[in-house]
Amino acid sequence: MPTSSQPAVNHRTRVGAVRREKTRLKILTSALHVFAEKGPDNVVAEDFIARAEVSRGTFYNYFNTTNELLLALAGTMSDEVLQVVDPMVLTYKNPVERFSVGTRLYMAMAMRYPLWGAFLRRVGTQLATRGQLIETYLTRDLTLAFKQDMLNVSGVVVAHDIVLGSIFYGIDSMLTKKHLGNHPQHIIWHVLLGLGITRREAKRIAFMPLPAAGPVLGPIFSSLQTNPTTIPASQSAKSRARN
Repeated sequence: MPTSSQPAVNHRTRVGAVRREKTRLKILTSALHVFAEKGPDNVVAEDFIARAEVSRGTFYNYFNTTNELLLALAGTMSDEVLQVVDPMVLTYKNPVERFSVGTRLYMAMAMRYPLWGAFLRRVGTQLATRGQLIETYLTRDLTLAFKQDMLNVSGVVVAHDIVLGSIFYGIDSMLTKKHLGNHPQHIIWHVLLGLGITRREAKRIAFMPLPAAGPVLGPIFSSLQTNPTTIPASQSAKSRARN
């Protein structure tokens, strides 16, 4: 039989869990600023402790090393972005359209949230993607396209490296150089040419309208300022032409 003390115990447990998660998110959000400003190789634990305004003991209750913190931040933010992007990607049946649209939306999100874009620039492609959902979802669509003989490359890994490298170099260029109109479209166009898509089809896919993407509502992104530039809207998913 439950005792009268159990509801109070359960309440304290829930309150404690909420408090711990709030502290963890506070450290992660503060770390984003630190990593974006200093890069992953020029920081020490004291930088995060000072920015988050927590004690050393509190910090080490959550993260044993700065690299563990970096991986947690990259994974959490990637998951938050892809909660918005991947459902839109999955409205496309054509796997080449899927990874092309997903790539453009991901790059657009880096422009919409410049602090996140700066973080991606500083940590590099490997740390930002290895084992993260962006790699999982991209590999999913590239594998499907490869199985359907839509790509003329020697393997999925080759295609994977071409696309991911283009995404992060493209983000770097967009954040550091002005007047690069339609830069993601041009990148995707030439990536698709390199993957063996015909010139006409590559251009059609690269310049097709993007679905409208709402804000990222995860706990870290919801605390970030956005760039006033919005991601272009397009037709509804149901009215979009399929291949």
